[in-house]
Amino acid sequence: MADDNEPAKEIPAFEPPCKCPECAPGLPGWMATFADMVTLLLTFFVLLLSFAKTETAKYEAALGSIRNAFGGNVLERGEVLTPGKSPDDKPTMMDAPVTIKPFPIEFLTSEGLLEKLEINRESTEDLDQMKEDLKKYGLTDNVSVDEMPEGIKVRIKDALYFEYGSTKVKKVSKEILDKLLNMVKKENWTLFVEGYAQKGEQSPNGSKDAYALSSLRATGVTKFLIKQGIRPEKITTLFYGDSRPATGGKIEEQRKVTFLLRKIDLRTPGHKVDVR
Repeated sequence: MADDNEPAKEIPAFEPPCKCPECAPGLPGWMATFADMVTLLLTFFVLLLSFAKTETAKYEAALGSIRNAFGGNVLERGEVLTPGKSPDDKPTMMDAPVTIKPFPIEFLTSEGLLEKLEINRESTEDLDQMKEDLKKYGLTDNVSVDEMPEGIKVRIKDALYFEYGSTKVKKVSKEILDKLLNMVKKENWTLFVEGYAQKGEQSPNGSKDAYALSSLRATGVTKFLIKQGIRPEKITTLFYGDSRPATGGKIEEQRKVTFLLRKIDLRTPGHKVDVR
């Protein structure tokens, strides 16, 4: 019970709350710092990904899972698009004529993208260099050039033809052969020497069959080229016997040795992949 003699307490006067200063228009300042931090983290992880080594087999497995989950086709790998010519004679690409595989996952990574661009750049540079060399040594009208997935292939139209069942040369274009020798000596290209034989061909005494004859012909031409000054490591020697008869032309023209120019030989190491 309150004491009657105790003085009454004064009730403080009501004070209105302080009014906050008016905020500036736009997003709050802390969001700029947060955005900088997130951007730096994203850049850091992209940098780590660019340093990582990709394994094609793992990506192929993941690619199969995604294809089964979502279905659909987008771009085909390898020789997917057909090259064409536009009205201004510029290279263009046409739609793929067949059902195609999903876009390869490794291409979406920075490493895969750079790898594909590097391959295309090297192929274009090789083709341009080959055109210059063929023109320089007067072989432009004597070759056929094909652009393959693994690089360019230049086949000399003229060949060395041989007598039946023999390794003796019957016909040769000495002018074209001299130009080819001059080019291979001075430029950095690999020369493929390919030996062929006529279907069922044998030596006169029957001791050598078509494979032996094509081998002896290709080997003899290779030894001749080495004597002319071409380094052995720039020559790859192949023979096919009568397993690859030429279509069309005369039968005797199957007894021949042909020449092929490539950037690399068959023993050049490629990109190793995981087979598991």
